[in-house]
Amino acid sequence: MKVNQAEFVISAVGPGQYPQDALPEIALAGRSNVGKSSLINRMINRKNLARTSSQPGKTQTLNYYRINQDLYFVDLPGYGYAKVSKTKRAEWGKFIESYLLEREPLKLVMQLVDVRHAPSKDDQAMYEWLLHHGVPVIVVATKADKVPKTQLPKHLKVIRETLEMPKGQQPLLFSSELGLGKDELWALIMQHLDFVQTDPQSEENTSNV
Repeated sequence: MKVNQAEFVISAVGPGQYPQDALPEIALAGRSNVGKSSLINRMINRKNLARTSSQPGKTQTLNYYRINQDLYFVDLPGYGYAKVSKTKRAEWGKFIESYLLEREPLKLVMQLVDVRHAPSKDDQAMYEWLLHHGVPVIVVATKADKVPKTQLPKHLKVIRETLEMPKGQQPLLFSSELGLGKDELWALIMQHLDFVQTDPQSEENTSNV
């Protein structure tokens, strides 16, 4: 997909602030510092539209980025950051759960995991929860440039087996530094959106994309 226009729209803290134009929404979920902002920047060919931070847990809102007037990337708060209070984590949990289950324009979740490490308990819980509720999800293995190419198949196998991904499915390798996986990820996104738009009755059959 050629990105001609990309803009930050809003940091939403509740449904009342969500965009009302009904454009399809692609959400990014993952642990803090897994590379969500960097992935957005690489996907839209911008260096600093989505602000990256070395401070885990900084994103505490739903950050909306409009792409080509066609769709939104929605950056969700990172999960699993221990220094955030239990109360705050509980608030975020309800906030995100409500969005993922009730937001009609949401068409797909990209769950990002760090390819260097086995998925955490939080990663496993998120993936299992998404599948259980029939939320369409793609697993994206980020930071592929940090692992020797010869070791990548082994790391992908660990991710696939730890998450207990359905047979025939595997994570998509991605590197924000190198651009690895960018075209493949765009193809998956557009393929999924086209399918949903042309055959909405079959949407439930795409829950394990």
